[in-house]
Amino acid sequence: MNRIALDLGFIQIYWYSIMILIGLFLGLLVIYKEMRKQKISTDFFINLAFYTVIIGIIGARLYYVLFNLDYYKTNPMEIFEIWNGGLAIHGGIIFGGIFMIMYCKKHKVNTYRILDVSVVGLILAQAIGRWGNFFNQEAYGMLTTKAHLMSLHIPNFIIKGMYIGGNYYHPTFLYESLWDISGFIVLLLIRKLYKKLKSGQLLGVYLCWYSLGRFFIEGLRTDSLMLGSIRIAQLVSIVLIILGIILIIFRQRNKKVSYYYESVKK
Repeated sequence: MNRIALDLGFIQIYWYSIMILIGLFLGLLVIYKEMRKQKISTDFFINLAFYTVIIGIIGARLYYVLFNLDYYKTNPMEIFEIWNGGLAIHGGIIFGGIFMIMYCKKHKVNTYRILDVSVVGLILAQAIGRWGNFFNQEAYGMLTTKAHLMSLHIPNFIIKGMYIGGNYYHPTFLYESLWDISGFIVLLLIRKLYKKLKSGQLLGVYLCWYSLGRFFIEGLRTDSLMLGSIRIAQLVSIVLIILGIILIIFRQRNKKVSYYYESVKK
């Protein structure tokens, strides 16, 4: 499989980068449209999105590098080669999330509601961005057979892409992409149909939904970031599921918490 989408001689454009950019564009578009409905200023959105994306990407790369530090100590220049993959979504969520909280507090905007709006676009971006792993032939799962993949009704071009080094592997990127797409639909439906939704609860649903799928899919992967014998992504997923449940329950019980559809200003 050719990882390069366009070779201009002086620069090469990789499919990985294209899929990440498409995911970011569509995710931010979803967020922008909802922020308009919430009467949040365009300037606020642009500034928040611009810095959050930059910090999120740096965080995603830093997270990945730290858990592969032995390799990057001997190959320091490769730290900057993000087109080769190596963006850990949990790092992006942590760093980007912290910045968003700080930014919202600075501008005295309801942090929970902004995060609620953002996670809907985020999970869509994740679903699309996962296809970058397909073109890079990374983030795949355990050994399998062509017959098994065909029995799952996986498109033939994906099966061909999962033929790596003489063996077939599970397309875990596809499993996670489909899980994220379904999560995007679930979040949209909850936001539209549940009129008693409180600020912070949609964030909780996102944390639970994404992390539940990631926990099981991570168990199939062969390239997990490890801490001893523990898969880091599974450990973080458990923490995020617990945090999500706490948000859903306690935001509902707290009578002082505003509803999602109320004004975004404190």
